[in-house]
Amino acid sequence: MAVPDYQSVMLPLLRFAAQKGTEISTSEAVEALAKELRLTEDDLKEMLPSGIQATFVNRIGWASTYMKKAGLLEATRRGFYHITDRGKDLLKKQPTTINVKLLKQYPEFLEFQQLKGTRSGDKSSEPKGTSDISTATPSEALEAAYENLRDELSDELLSRLKKISPAFFERVVVELLVKMGYGGSRADAGKAIGRSGDGGIDGIIKEDKLGLDVVYIQAKRWDSNPVGSPDVMQFAGALQAQRANKGIFITTSRFTDDARSYVSQIGSKIVLIDGEQLTSLMIEHDVGVSTVSLYPVKRVDSDYFEESI
Repeated sequence: MAVPDYQSVMLPLLRFAAQKGTEISTSEAVEALAKELRLTEDDLKEMLPSGIQATFVNRIGWASTYMKKAGLLEATRRGFYHITDRGKDLLKKQPTTINVKLLKQYPEFLEFQQLKGTRSGDKSSEPKGTSDISTATPSEALEAAYENLRDELSDELLSRLKKISPAFFERVVVELLVKMGYGGSRADAGKAIGRSGDGGIDGIIKEDKLGLDVVYIQAKRWDSNPVGSPDVMQFAGALQAQRANKGIFITTSRFTDDARSYVSQIGSKIVLIDGEQLTSLMIEHDVGVSTVSLYPVKRVDSDYFEESI
């Protein structure tokens, strides 16, 4: 089954805390609820877009946070909590679900929401009726917004790349490869690109700053036509003619399945970079983009509050 949203795990988490009787940790809750909900290994390996934390762990964490704010759970020490009398009373009523809408009956939770201006439940920032049914944790909402902004940036970058001149596109390729650690200096890399013109090779660049090996480059600034196996075969043949075995084929378009299949079967190491991957690498290495705003995500430094004896 898919990983349940954070509101769906609230009731199972509160029940587990009641069954345990003593304090529990998030790791204990994750293990117990994973079994109860019959999550697979793949489910448990699912990560947030940032890759920093497992999705299920994140959702258990936020479910516990929200129920703590409602007074159903209470923190005992760092990373541990137990069920409160209020939590036990709620379970006696045998609720079929616990969600944000139910938690709003507790004034402490309402106060918590009012203090968090942009979290789910804020009427000024969300369409009417969405706050009670939101399935995303604040962490997921933040990361999803970031991914959406990145996708929009990627689309705009690709559109720009398809409109620039071939010479400018070669400059972009040089800049990116140098930022990625290839080519030594930018001047050296710039001299290499566009100098060969030998049977499907657009340029040669050093693999490392010492020039211990070289990588051959093919760059095609195409609009929509995909790059097929004939073009890749020509590039592979050019590599063989040069007794080379490393190449990078970059395009603003995409590669056909036949082209990718061909590359996987030959002896030469050819890396295919399509438009989507190209823009992703440009964003990652700050080529053609600039930072507008930074929003650091912080957490409490527990070590700071450790008092010396």
